[in-house]
Order: sequence, then C-alpha cells, then structure tokens
Amino acid sequence: MGRLQEYQVIGRLLPNDANPSPKLYRMRIFAPNDVVAKSRFWYFLSKLRKIKKANGEIVSLNKIHEKRPTKVKNFGIWIRYDSRSGTHNMYKEYREMSRCDAVQAMYQDMASRHRARFRTIHILKVIEVEKDADIRRPYIRQLISKDLKFPLPARSPPKTNKHVFAAKRPATFF
Repeated sequence: MGRLQEYQVIGRLLPNDANPSPKLYRMRIFAPNDVVAKSRFWYFLSKLRKIKKANGEIVSLNKIHEKRPTKVKNFGIWIRYDSRSGTHNMYKEYREMSRCDAVQAMYQDMASRHRARFRTIHILKVIEVEKDADIRRPYIRQLISKDLKFPLPARSPPKTNKHVFAAKRPATFF
C-alpha cells in the first residue's frame, strides 16, 4: 500500500418511492487511494446502518488536504482494534506534521507493538491537540518544551593537519 491520504466520503441509500430524499452519511476515511476509501466507507456504513453498496450510492468523494503541512502538531487518535484475545479500545498520541502522517505512524506502531493489521484497526476519531495541558502521554509531553535540545555525545573534533596520502604504511598492531 502507498502513503495514506484523508478522504471525505458522503453516501446514502438509493432514492425510491417510499423515501425520495434519503439521509446522507459522511465519513472521514484514511486510505491509500479513492477505491479503498469507497470500500472502507461501505464496510463501516454496513456495520452502522442497513445500507450496503448494492442499495446505496456515493454522493461525493473529496480528498482532504492539511491546512499547514509544515508545522509540527500533536495528534490524539481513538481506535478500536481486534486482537487475538478480543476487541479493544485505545487512545494514542503522536507528534507529526499532518493527520495522515499521524495515522500512518499509528498503523506502524500498532503493527509493531500489538501485531494489529490494517484490516483489524478502526479509527474512531483523530484530533489535533492544541493545548499542551491536554496532552496525556508522557512520551509526547517531553517533546513540547521550548528549549528542547538533543545532545550529540561522542563527537570528536576534526583533525587539523589531516593528510590524504601517507609516505609509509600504517602500523595496525603494537
């Protein structure tokens, strides 16, 4: 699969004589392309309502772009996933540049820590956490200080009189 993109999919039940203007259903889906986005929409809608692809239609499909893709933001993601022992709800936080990057990081994290596959994870909600006080996880909280510095240990100063060629062979044992 390619990089994930965010889609807004709007669909409804097909109009008929009994219901000429059916209710619209809107979802934000993270998928690698629009075909997978439509498929995931029908998957979730069939679980929520008695609507399937055969008796429904997609009204609109829009790709959602990040407003500020160069700013680092904190994201909170609510998910539900199936493990070998049952179904679990979870809240995770990530520090990324966009919602799509945060969801991509979440899928990688869930695959590594919990062996959860793409098909078993249902994203319930993705929000941008604006206030620093609202961040719950300590591994994200440690990254929000203003004077954050990453030390570079074991750095040696550059040699001043470095030679490209040597007149004699180097001694490798003493």
